[in-house]
Amino acid sequence: MTESARSPKLKPWHVDRTAIVYVRQSTPQQVIDHQESTARQYALADRAVALGWPRTQVVVIDDDLGKSGQSAEGRPGFQRLLAEVALDHVGVIFGLEMSRLARSCKDWHQLLELCARFQTLLADADGVYDPTDYNDRLLLGLTGIMSEAELHIIKERMHQGKLNKARRGELLGPAPIGYLKRGKSEFIIDADEQVQAVVRLIFEQFDQQGTLQGLLRYLVHHQIRLPVRPHGGPNRGQLEWHRPCRETLQNLLHHPLYAGAYRYGYRPTDPRRKQPGRPHTGRRVCATEECLVLIRDRFPAHITWERFQANQERLAANRARHEAQGAPREGAALLKGLIRCGRCGQRMLVHYAQSGDRYAYVCNRAVADYAEPLCQSLSGLGLDELVERHILAAVEPAALEASMAAVADIERERAELQRHWQLRRERSQYEVERAARQYHVCEPENRLVARELERRWEEALLEQRKLTEEFDRWQRAAPARLSADDGALIRSLAADLPALWHAETTTVQDRVRIARLLLDHVEVTVDKTSERVAIRLHWSGGATQDHVLSRPVKCYTQMAEYPKLAAKLRAPHKERLNATEIAVRLNAAEFRPPKRTTRFTAAMVRRLLERLGLPGRERLGSQVGLGPHEWRPGTLARHLDIPRDTIHKWRSKGWLHAYHDADGYWVLWADAAEIARLRELHALPRTWANKSRFKQLIKLKRRPKR
Repeated sequence: MTESARSPKLKPWHVDRTAIVYVRQSTPQQVIDHQESTARQYALADRAVALGWPRTQVVVIDDDLGKSGQSAEGRPGFQRLLAEVALDHVGVIFGLEMSRLARSCKDWHQLLELCARFQTLLADADGVYDPTDYNDRLLLGLTGIMSEAELHIIKERMHQGKLNKARRGELLGPAPIGYLKRGKSEFIIDADEQVQAVVRLIFEQFDQQGTLQGLLRYLVHHQIRLPVRPHGGPNRGQLEWHRPCRETLQNLLHHPLYAGAYRYGYRPTDPRRKQPGRPHTGRRVCATEECLVLIRDRFPAHITWERFQANQERLAANRARHEAQGAPREGAALLKGLIRCGRCGQRMLVHYAQSGDRYAYVCNRAVADYAEPLCQSLSGLGLDELVERHILAAVEPAALEASMAAVADIERERAELQRHWQLRRERSQYEVERAARQYHVCEPENRLVARELERRWEEALLEQRKLTEEFDRWQRAAPARLSADDGALIRSLAADLPALWHAETTTVQDRVRIARLLLDHVEVTVDKTSERVAIRLHWSGGATQDHVLSRPVKCYTQMAEYPKLAAKLRAPHKERLNATEIAVRLNAAEFRPPKRTTRFTAAMVRRLLERLGLPGRERLGSQVGLGPHEWRPGTLARHLDIPRDTIHKWRSKGWLHAYHDADGYWVLWADAAEIARLRELHALPRTWANKSRFKQLIKLKRRPKR
């Protein structure tokens, strides 16, 4: 009796369609090691023939060998199987076990639904099943649940085993730079002296440079290469020297192993971030303290744990984020990353003028996030000068001690570089001697081997000569040892801190680093109704200092001492003094103009007298001979109650009708409608919502013919 007679579920229309044999192993290692299981799955094609299918109608799908069945993603063979069933091409699907088809209830029930709709049978080593039959459907459903549960149990058992080993600090991956793996559960420091010296130099120079990019530039400038032992390939475990790169240095600085700590669970998988077809996606990097396992003092260390944490804080602060200070850059501003708004508490940004020599601190977070008006802004030059004076006063008592520490740092850095070059030359000499020994051991008659060994010896000699030339160039370019005169010069500079602070050799980055060491942040509150700015210095030790700064403002009326200034002007005006003499008196009384200049001039006094309605002795242009609705600039400014500079600005931009009279003075025309337009233009806020109205107000009205 044939197997077809024993399976009444087989119908003629099943045999008329294709029989598919689905073959799958979960991992590539299983494909290599479990060949008998693979062979049994391929043998299912013979069973299909025994059930009545012609061999030409038996199709084997083995595209998913080495792929897990926990999801349909990344399994082209299973997706092809679903497509064939949905096209009504399949009569029966063979699998050694139902778990070969899917270990996910979602994928399994999707297959069952398609098979039931298109009357496709399922068959394994135990029998044939019809998804349209209630009992078979129930059995197949239970089989899918058990397959998924089995996968979960296997994975959980393996995970708990790994976690238990990790809690002992024995689950290790490849050894990072500067370490070797001893056995399966121990890391030791690489015994090579040059490797140890390079790792120490990396951490010391990161402390000196302060940024990852600065460290990279230093290593490249001094031709220092990184020691790497490949984890695979023909040179596995052999020491190689690679050029430094940013990613390698970043991984090295972030790894807690260099502080002697063991970690596990550094990059957990977030299912929400996984991308279809890419099984290794969805990983996120968590902080060292948030790792699933963290064991301190587990391995020999290059640095202390406190130094490692300080490095992490510095790397986080160097990130270009709004909440971080950011790395010290080349801009002239001293307080970038330190200054905070006293109104909203947000970090203020630096805006540079096109020329680059002028800059301002701006709080525009509300503008960017909520399209609100600018919170506050402040010219940076005056504020930086104030902070500089207090920083120099704070470091003056320790200036001599700091200068001596700087001398020691220079000597130590030179010694480290000298040691590095010595080790490189020693290694090069060893490679030459090793190549020579290999060549001399070879039999002279064996030219096939001798030629290759001779070539290696010549390459070693060439590398040694190149290294010697590079060392000679470094010695000529490297700074010489500090003499007694150099030490005396450094001590004399320590006594004159302002000169040292503003010296050409002191970079902007150096000044910013000093400011960040001493200050936690600087809080600034601008009084928009006057020139007063409240400054609060928050020092790193917790102490605070309050100061008041005078900022440049647009006009005299914004100055708190404007009433005193006006009274001071009226007295010499009654004495019939000219503008130059009045300016001398104002400067002697320590009055200051509203903008960036520090002294009054005669021209400033004349404009101020005109604003106060006090005609000066100088002729400012005849008021006689003006036509209807014609104005002098000062007269129009007083009439509109706006600064005269604003009138000149509008005239230069073409927003006013203006011409020169016979004497060369400006004459402006503005009737009642123009006066109303100018008043609205001055009062209109410069916001996005008023852009269209602003464009209308700057258009000139047609002037009647004279």
